[in-house]
Amino acid sequence: MGMEARRKMRFAMVCSSNMNRSMEAHSLLGRAGLDVASYGTGTHVKLPGPSLHEPNVYDFGTPYNVIYDDLRRKDPDLYKRNGLLPMLKRNTSVKLAPQRWQDNAGDGLFDVIFSFEERVFDLIVDDMHNREQRMLKNALIINMDVKDNHEEAGVGAKLALDLCQKPSLLDQHMLDGLGWALYVSNTKLESSLEGADEDWEEIIDDLIITFEKQHKRKLTYNMAFY
Repeated sequence: MGMEARRKMRFAMVCSSNMNRSMEAHSLLGRAGLDVASYGTGTHVKLPGPSLHEPNVYDFGTPYNVIYDDLRRKDPDLYKRNGLLPMLKRNTSVKLAPQRWQDNAGDGLFDVIFSFEERVFDLIVDDMHNREQRMLKNALIINMDVKDNHEEAGVGAKLALDLCQKPSLLDQHMLDGLGWALYVSNTKLESSLEGADEDWEEIIDDLIITFEKQHKRKLTYNMAFY
């Protein structure tokens, strides 16, 4: 097999603030040896504060250790008790700072983009469709709704890892074929791939249905292009 066939798939984990759900998944997939990055789609990074009306708000790019020190200065007991300080400590071991999905054009291409909230999924899909499609390199975007708490983030990360390790998702040629079939279908190009649009839908639908039955979780997906 050539080098292209052996190229590692690239995964992106995305939530709103790149703090909890995406970082738990980033940490787990990274430890499993997958090529993974993580992002948020919000305007700012928001973390719980002393009340619902007093969140802690930071700019994307603010290092996790700076946020950790700020919360520890404000109220170490509160933020240790609600899990923010342990979460931030974990994050510092994964990467430097939260990153925003909409600003990641320089980070290269991702084969699979995994989100943990429908609103985040919609923002990713809109962003990808608004980008100039020069390379016709496809990306599979998958959403699984996961509550934004530490316990559910752990469960969601394990499920994301399970899905991302499925053989069909790790088959780069299969995904490239699906992407090209979808491009042909959407642009109504004449091609010898007649019926291929039904083939890619069947392959992904089978994967999604099997996962949903096994884990009792609803998934949504879309395909976009770089």
